Amino acid sequence: MKSGFVSLIGRPNVGKSTLLNTIINQKIAITSNKPQTTRNIIQGIYNDPGYQIVFVDTPGIHKPFNKLGKVLNKEAQSLTKDVDLILFVVDAKDGLGGGDKKIMESLKSTDSPVILVLNKIDKMQDEEILAAINAYKDLFPFQEIVPISAITKNNVEELIQCIKKYLTDDIRYFDEDEITTSTLHFLVSEFVREKIFRMTEEEIPHSITCITSKFEEKANIVNITIDIIVDRDSIKKIVIGKQGSLLKAVGIEARKDIEQLIGKKVYLELYVKTIKNWRDKEKYLNELGFNEKDYIS
Repeated sequence: MKSGFVSLIGRPNVGKSTLLNTIINQKIAITSNKPQTTRNIIQGIYNDPGYQIVFVDTPGIHKPFNKLGKVLNKEAQSLTKDVDLILFVVDAKDGLGGGDKKIMESLKSTDSPVILVLNKIDKMQDEEILAAINAYKDLFPFQEIVPISAITKNNVEELIQCIKKYLTDDIRYFDEDEITTSTLHFLVSEFVREKIFRMTEEEIPHSITCITSKFEEKANIVNITIDIIVDRDSIKKIVIGKQGSLLKAVGIEARKDIEQLIGKKVYLELYVKTIKNWRDKEKYLNELGFNEKDYIS
């Protein structure tokens, strides 16, 4: 039996959450084409005969513009320590950028081995993949470089086999049927946040968070209420939409994912609430689960 903990780090929007979902073969982390989708540390548990890999999906490391951004950066950077392996995920199609260089510089202080994961190769020709490998390989002492596509699953199984070589523990941390440490309350609220991300303009989602305020499970149905927190009344109007149209669409799409996850019919209620400047207020960050003290090394 071999087991261990593996962190996924990288810039926003490089496909870390998509890769996690692909490896676990279940949607446990929300995704979108907008940066900074992931805000919380999400653990995905991969079980295989003789192996258990605990993957930790971290928020994308970025230039922070408010207190929430600073907390998320500390959250991500704290998970480069005390893990068996780090997967540094990059957008190979997008190419090497200043953000990647800063992350590699920060990785020099870790004792954990690092594998470079070149994602999104489904959009590239072979010569472009080789050029991407050459652009990164001399900038950091990577243990290995693995090109993949999280979307098409190309080479993902090879990546898993590669990871297994670096597992150092000999115990099973979680039951074999567990796939995540995230609670149902958290997952269902994240599904709502994901739909808002996908249905609104780029600047809107980052002022939004979602909280499950009611989760009542009955024999044949689950009654769920989720509060959508925004920081301005103008955004509240956008999220609700004309005559409630956008909020209704968010509810319809989120309910499909929630029912698939839970395996029961779901009655979902959504409420939009304004808390001005919640991203800069420590009181609300603590209430929403973003505590800076938890990530100070």
